[in-house]
Amino acid sequence: MGKNFGVCIIFIVPVCSATTKIRAMQASKLQERKDIKTVLRQLKSDGVIGISVDCVIFGFDENELKVLMIRSDMEKYVNKWSLLGDLVHRNENLDEAAYRVLKERTGMENVYLEQVKTFGDVTRHPAARVVSIAYCSLINIRQHHLERHENDLQWHKVGMGLDMAFDHQQILNACHEWLQKRVQEHPLGFSLLPQKFSLRELQNLYEAILEVKLDRRNFRKKFFAMDLLEDTKEYEFDVPHRPGKLYKFNYEKYRSKERRKFMGIDF
Repeated sequence: MGKNFGVCIIFIVPVCSATTKIRAMQASKLQERKDIKTVLRQLKSDGVIGISVDCVIFGFDENELKVLMIRSDMEKYVNKWSLLGDLVHRNENLDEAAYRVLKERTGMENVYLEQVKTFGDVTRHPAARVVSIAYCSLINIRQHHLERHENDLQWHKVGMGLDMAFDHQQILNACHEWLQKRVQEHPLGFSLLPQKFSLRELQNLYEAILEVKLDRRNFRKKFFAMDLLEDTKEYEFDVPHRPGKLYKFNYEKYRSKERRKFMGIDF
């Protein structure tokens, strides 16, 4: 978070005086030339609220749910882990800011981000009053390569107890809960699997996201009842266990049935 930029601000009302309003307007014109520390000090002194975005990028790899994190470059949180975030520029909307942050931090594009929740605790940022909007995505790690690695950017297993900056643990938890709900309502998880997958791989995926151990027989019964898995008549090969059948998810049948909810799976 050490780049020059403008910042979107919300003026607190009522304004104490005309002088305060004038100072705030002048500050907004100069912010493009200021670094983030200067901007935060200006926000605090002028009594205005900064807006930021934080991107929670989940990925699935080696039967584990992972999240992208970087080392915080803020002095108070040195060596702590942080989500991918930044203040919103004065001339961009929230979605634009989220996609900019993702590209600047990782180099990744063509990743769908969904707005999840707003975090506005008065004490969440030590330098000024900053409200943050969380965005979330679930991607296939093997299909999206990190182009940049500044600030020790890397994948971490969800739930490993990292020492996190700001209120980012709270944001991560909220987005994880959102994801757990979403995968039970929509077929999001199938994009993380090979085109042809075994029921073992499918169950491993859901267990990693939901953080529960699922009954094998009940799990398969629920999915077969949906009539959306297509038997490819093929089997796994070169595996350390008994080869299982390979299946494909029938997206065409899913769309034709206009199922906007994924049968409401309740494991």
